[in-house]
Amino acid sequence: MLKLTRFMKPFLGILLIAILLLFGQAVCDLSLPNYMSNIVNVGIQQNGIENSVPNAISQDGFTVMKTFMTADEKTMLNESYSLANGSDKNADGKIYNSIYSNLGDKQVYVLNSGLSSDTINSLNSSFGLATWTFINVMQDLSKQTGSNPNSPQFPSLASSSGIANIDIAQIYNLQPMFKKIPQATFDSAREKAALTEPILVSKTGIVMVSAFYKELGADANAIQTMYLLRIGLLMLLIALGSGAATIFATFFSSRLAAGVARDLRKAVFDKVESFSSAEFDQFSTASLITRTTNDITQIQLFLTIGIRMLCYAPIIAIGGIIFALNKSTSMAWIIAAACTFLLGLIMVIFTLVLPKFKMMQKLIDKLNLVSREILNGLLVIRAFGRKEFEDKRFNDVNRDLTKTTRFINLVIAAMMPLMMLIMNGTSIVIIWVGAHNVASSQMQIGDMMAFMQYAFQIIFAFLMISMMFIFIPRASVSGNRIAEVLSVRPIILDPEKPIEPSPDMKGYVEFKNVCFRYAGAEADALEHISFVAEPGKTTAFIGSTGAGKTTLVNLIPRFYDATAGEVLFDGVNVKDMTQESLRQRIGYISQKTMLLSGSIKSNIGYGNVPSDEQAIEKAAQIAQASNFIAEKEDGFESEIAQGGSNISGGQKQRIAIARALARKPEVYIFDDSFSSLDYKTDSALREALKDYTKNSTVIIVAQRLSTIMNADKIIVIDESRIVGQGTHEELLVSSKEYYEIATSQLSKEELNNA
Repeated sequence: MLKLTRFMKPFLGILLIAILLLFGQAVCDLSLPNYMSNIVNVGIQQNGIENSVPNAISQDGFTVMKTFMTADEKTMLNESYSLANGSDKNADGKIYNSIYSNLGDKQVYVLNSGLSSDTINSLNSSFGLATWTFINVMQDLSKQTGSNPNSPQFPSLASSSGIANIDIAQIYNLQPMFKKIPQATFDSAREKAALTEPILVSKTGIVMVSAFYKELGADANAIQTMYLLRIGLLMLLIALGSGAATIFATFFSSRLAAGVARDLRKAVFDKVESFSSAEFDQFSTASLITRTTNDITQIQLFLTIGIRMLCYAPIIAIGGIIFALNKSTSMAWIIAAACTFLLGLIMVIFTLVLPKFKMMQKLIDKLNLVSREILNGLLVIRAFGRKEFEDKRFNDVNRDLTKTTRFINLVIAAMMPLMMLIMNGTSIVIIWVGAHNVASSQMQIGDMMAFMQYAFQIIFAFLMISMMFIFIPRASVSGNRIAEVLSVRPIILDPEKPIEPSPDMKGYVEFKNVCFRYAGAEADALEHISFVAEPGKTTAFIGSTGAGKTTLVNLIPRFYDATAGEVLFDGVNVKDMTQESLRQRIGYISQKTMLLSGSIKSNIGYGNVPSDEQAIEKAAQIAQASNFIAEKEDGFESEIAQGGSNISGGQKQRIAIARALARKPEVYIFDDSFSSLDYKTDSALREALKDYTKNSTVIIVAQRLSTIMNADKIIVIDESRIVGQGTHEELLVSSKEYYEIATSQLSKEELNNA
């Protein structure tokens, strides 16, 4: 899989953009629970008042709060507030008495603009502690005097709600009494306030601020509504930003994946095109098709989904943990336990699924192989009545693939309910523990809700990671299969310094003591082959099936390279020529006729680029194909199906011969290319070839003696060796093997006439 990373280099810019977008999406998604917490804690519970620092406070309120502060806090308070008249304007240009309806022309202390966040935090703490110091002082006085806590003199201050229900003017009336209280009482009350839960201190301070605003006549509903609208609008913008980032990240990751898949397909195709027959022996055609299509599709799918998940999920998981711990460290064990269960589940799934993915890709190869064989051999299957046997063969491999796929899908299907069970169990534990923390003022309701949201985000991040553990093994298997093809080093390569044959020598083919052995074979397919094929002459090969005739002629265009000895073309070793230069000089008609989808014209002109219509028509005439082409409605423009399945075997051979003739090469190689022709057509074709190829070298491999009887040189191959060379008449006398072939195919009269 890592061997394929080089294909991502052209797309590093797109990858970076996608990662940045995913980072932005993650930041947006992580911020939403925090704002939701603010809506609950501040917008609902605190009526939109964000902290314990009032933006405006009456002179009496200012004096009372200073009474319960330390000297340093009093100094900071004096520096942070300024006296203003009711007719003055604030920083936003609004008149104070229009904001605070009860103010009139009175003076009020207003918070200075431009204060640092540290100063605001310090003031927030000071107001909260001063409020609780006041509560503690009042409760101590109530106990010392034995007064009724609910009496007008000592209002009920057992909780923050007590402050909300009292008349703030009643507290101002107690200011003369506060001046007579010993400093030790304040210090003791201050120490108790410092031990109070910070959340309770903050909430109580905010309740006091609400009382100050009520005194000034501020619109509490307007404050709450404006806060909810502001935070709600901000959340909406963040959600839209997250959605936009998701869309563009998906677009760029899909673009990257499609580009990599395109380059991979081209690389695999180019590599396969460079394969010699030896490399094709390593991979079946079905396997190469699967690797070029299904395996590359798996890589594309992995990149499309993986880039988003592998970048987004870790950010969400790490960020969620940080934000969750910021809300409550006491419940961190819940997330740790959930993550432990998730990791265990992921490891089990990974162990079960990885071997099955490897098996599945091999089964897809096998299914493609069986399907291809059945479709290509459908006529043979029907002719021999083996439909049931082939059905069983297909069903067996199809059933194996289905079982493997079903197992993988069952594991994946079981994963989701287990994940939901863990997630729902986590939410129950969070609510249970969080409720106790809220009851003990260690946590606010909004923070508990945010903690739950962060826990869900963390679990979903692990869920996405677990999904990648499903995609990664399959993509890894596919990547390795693709890398296997790309890593193959073709045996047949062009030389670094190619040699071009002399123009004076055209069509000379010579074998010098050539030996050849197939990879993995125990014996040579050809042994010590030596002969010369000259231009203007026909050299023919004949011998028993499997003697090595086709192997021999395949060494000329370098479909294979000789194991030993030399194959010379125009006096140059074929290994010292480029493959293109060598093959441009050869017209090759293979033993297995192969036509391409298109027209008859495109098939005949396939090796003659740019196409010469006169040459195509002439080649068709020489190949005895003109008659059946003329009978077709569209003539040369008639369509040829893939593999030439819509014409007969003899017609295919004649079009293939015409294709080689239209190229007008130096050397013609006919590898048993007349086997499907009747004797009349065979004879007419050979007669027409004499004049057309009189200046070229003609090499013929044949099984029928009548095809090669008039050849200038006949070479007899038997058991990988040359056992005879000469004309037909000479070989009848000198070669026992040739004589046996002749007696099996010719009558006594034909032998005697020879």
